[in-house]
Amino acid sequence: MLLEARHLHIGYGDAPAVWDVSFDVDAGEIVSVIGPNGAGKTTLINAIAGLLRCRQGELRFDGADMTKVRAHDYCGHGIALVPEGRRLFTKMTVEENLELGCYLPSARAARASSLERVYGLFPILRDKRQQPAGELSGGQQQMVAIGRALMARPRIVLFDEPSLGLAPTIVDDMFDIISRVRDDGAAVLLVEQNVLKALSIADRAYVLEQGRIVATGLPDELLKQPHIREAYLGV
Repeated sequence: MLLEARHLHIGYGDAPAVWDVSFDVDAGEIVSVIGPNGAGKTTLINAIAGLLRCRQGELRFDGADMTKVRAHDYCGHGIALVPEGRRLFTKMTVEENLELGCYLPSARAARASSLERVYGLFPILRDKRQQPAGELSGGQQQMVAIGRALMARPRIVLFDEPSLGLAPTIVDDMFDIISRVRDDGAAVLLVEQNVLKALSIADRAYVLEQGRIVATGLPDELLKQPHIREAYLGV
């Protein structure tokens, strides 16, 4: 198993946010974590990215104990994050933002080939590579955020609410792109409120509510559960 989380407890100061959460992501998988606002999804994915420390539990990536790894070394282990809200440097050019993803020596050595890979995935970014990122549309900015993560040549990409704030016409394209990221060799952990879209591309999924995993299974199995249909699909 590529990523293994066991009995994770995560919080902010004295306030707990995630309790006793366990899940796995294997190489070549897309695993979705769905749930309502305030469920702890972003807290969970930030801990997997090394931005938050786990208070208790085990977190292993390819066998390495990540609870003992410094936050800035997570990327070197092959973990990349596409954060909620994109978090671009809006006054820097598209290409400058992309190059921030390859600051590690191993990734920097492959800069040219990685840029070609990103521009192959997002041809519009090649045309706009010298344009300030802040001048792009929301969908194009999300492409830059994904491209920046791919520049690190990760083994797993963590997506935090990638459809947030995007026009409905762009959302389908965004989920197609996430599938292509997996097809190109990286595992995917996807945190997303758009339940149908998240489940449509997932191999497996977990439901997170009030900081706890309340259901897990194959997407088709979850969609048949009355609680899931009522709470997330309005059926």
